[in-house]
Amino acid sequence: MGDRVAVVAVSQTLYERSKDTQRPQEMLLEVVMDVRRQTGLGYGHEGLCIHGAITCSDDFWDTRTISNAAIGDVVGAHRRSEEKVAQTGTQAVLYAMACILSGHYEIMLVAGHLKESLPASRNLVTHHAFDPYLHRPVGLDFLSCAALQARVYEEAWDVGPVQWAEAVVKSHRNGRKNPKVTGARELKVEDVLSSAPVAEPLRELDIYPRTDGAVAMILASEQWATKITDRPVWIMGAGNCYDTYFLGDRDLARAPALTKAAKKAYGMAGIQDPTREIHVAELSTHYSYEEFLFTEALGFCPEGQGLKLLEKGVTDLDGALPVNPSGGPLVGFPTQVSGLTAVAECVLQLRGEAGGHQVEGARVALAHGALGPCAQYHSVMILGKA
Repeated sequence: MGDRVAVVAVSQTLYERSKDTQRPQEMLLEVVMDVRRQTGLGYGHEGLCIHGAITCSDDFWDTRTISNAAIGDVVGAHRRSEEKVAQTGTQAVLYAMACILSGHYEIMLVAGHLKESLPASRNLVTHHAFDPYLHRPVGLDFLSCAALQARVYEEAWDVGPVQWAEAVVKSHRNGRKNPKVTGARELKVEDVLSSAPVAEPLRELDIYPRTDGAVAMILASEQWATKITDRPVWIMGAGNCYDTYFLGDRDLARAPALTKAAKKAYGMAGIQDPTREIHVAELSTHYSYEEFLFTEALGFCPEGQGLKLLEKGVTDLDGALPVNPSGGPLVGFPTQVSGLTAVAECVLQLRGEAGGHQVEGARVALAHGALGPCAQYHSVMILGKA
């Protein structure tokens, strides 16, 4: 075992509004078999083979108890360890990294799936994340909380729907260059502003669309990574942080948990100036205003100045620090899987395999996953080529 862990293979399904011809197991098998084909790896307990798996799924979204029970055979769990993360996909990658660094495993499969088309209402699913005595009776869900946060952010920094719409347009412009995306459109600011109101001040196009998809990747210790591929992407740093559980105890105009998670990742990776040392960022922005909130919390700009990054073209595909060249969740990445998608997209960028949305010269990338009401939980990962 070495001191570094690398991502040696990644695979994504098409991201579609409804994969009604595939069960979750079939959807996941597609990407698991692809990363196995890329690496030639089978399952085993030692040597050049997959030693264990970390999966990412959720009982509520899968509309069944013990969601990972149905996919055990898909990830080889019938004869080896499988651990489930019911969180953002970035956390699943962090878990696999920790397993390898612990010395217990050296090659790990990470696989996540989500069919948002399965439940009758995704708002009802997220409603169950809240305290059953104080918050559920008033009908809170992730969308209503995002609307509250959007209003707080708007009042704090005087940045509102017109500016958020510009972030949506940029996301769709990038997403149209990503062959894995099926929901990206040619949009103007006026299209976003005229889309149907959903939860004031958020409109339909301010909100990530319902999407089905799956992602898989293989991680390996330093000892094995270069034996598997000549293009390993190294995990340089990682950090995570939960914000306070009750919304009333939080400052919704800021994202301090993301700042703390990023600080851990930057410290581990030796990043001192993220605006200069990070060349591309994939963020789990499920709502339009979050691009501004998150870039501020990551230290890409001062608080309340996220809009300026967009206006100056810094976060454009050809800018100094492109944000979501894949299009990001606003063009259709499943909420829980989007953090895993972020890691996969960063790997493609660093390997020069991102095709039409490739960021030229990218050597260091930031992948971010977020989940919970008003992005309560954040996981940040720094990846590099060397």
